[in-house]
Amino acid sequence: MGFFNRRRPEGAGAGAGTTSHAKHNNRPAFDATAYPMATRPTFGQWLKVTWLDIITMICMGAIGLGVYEANPAPTRSFAVTFSDGEVVYPEFAYPMRKEIIPIWLAAFLAAIIPIFIILCMQIRVRSFWDVNNGIIGLLYSLITAAVFQVFLKWLIGGLRPHFLAACKPDVSLASNAPGVKGAGYNAAGWTSIYYTTEICTGDQNEINDSLESFPSGHSTAAFAGFVYLYLYLNAKLKVFANYHPAMWKLVAIYAPILGATLIAGALTIDEFHNWYDVVAGAIIGTVMAFSAYRMCYAAVWDWRWNHVPLHRGQPCLYTHDGVELMDALFTRRAGWGAGAGAGGAFGGHSNNAHGGVAGYPRKPVGGANTARRGDEMV
Repeated sequence: MGFFNRRRPEGAGAGAGTTSHAKHNNRPAFDATAYPMATRPTFGQWLKVTWLDIITMICMGAIGLGVYEANPAPTRSFAVTFSDGEVVYPEFAYPMRKEIIPIWLAAFLAAIIPIFIILCMQIRVRSFWDVNNGIIGLLYSLITAAVFQVFLKWLIGGLRPHFLAACKPDVSLASNAPGVKGAGYNAAGWTSIYYTTEICTGDQNEINDSLESFPSGHSTAAFAGFVYLYLYLNAKLKVFANYHPAMWKLVAIYAPILGATLIAGALTIDEFHNWYDVVAGAIIGTVMAFSAYRMCYAAVWDWRWNHVPLHRGQPCLYTHDGVELMDALFTRRAGWGAGAGAGGAFGGHSNNAHGGVAGYPRKPVGGANTARRGDEMV
């Protein structure tokens, strides 16, 4: 059946006297709005339901790269020194240092570590569509967050802590001649201490980069990837659920948050970002991670459903007798996991809130024949 195919009930899909050849010839065409999530599709079937996302990701990536390579849009004024030679803003006069973690490495770690963990979880989950939703959702988060932050860098930006070291200002170059970039803003402001980049003598690429401090791209990528992994691990391990889990699970889900915080915090050590750049990037990444996870899974915090991958063409009914992949979990504690979703996946009936967990009966609201919604379980 293959690693990512899930168990079928005995006799499912086979009729008396039906040959394999006949079944092959009578197999219905793949329906992009009603495909089964218990089996692995062919590449063509997968592409049929995913092509629009792939095109969107490529377009967003191209837009983000184009904006990233563009020169800063605003003409920003900055002060250099007072008349006595004292630096006006020492917080922008730090020396230029080598990055502890380059931006490419931050993005690589934020993508490859969650993907690796999602794949490792399949040792027990064994679901193609869980891998698909998990990785697609991660890419939603990373790409959308990246494009969001590069637009802010381009259109708003800000001075990096090492801006003056990159600029190497020479105020004697200031000019307000017509047609000069920044004309009218050199030797301007109160006591005429503000200038534009016209007075900079450093490398132009370093100058442009030092004008795009807000928000932090490292922080955005790290939190977009690792907060998403935090949500995924919480759902698959059922850390915040209906039983008392072991402490290692708490450590496991917060390890990605520690990683994201360390990547972001390193930017204040190598003086590439101000603290508020880091915080803004963390907020952007976190918002995108929560949004992307909820797009691909049935809930974020509701422990009854947050592990269930969503179907692209069928709504999740939030009833334990009508949800596929109810057992798409890594944990096996408190009745969760193997066999827990058989009723939901194949149309059978479960006797409790886990969709078939033996030994842990739960009482539904209403009569025996009443359809049970998730928000009615007590």
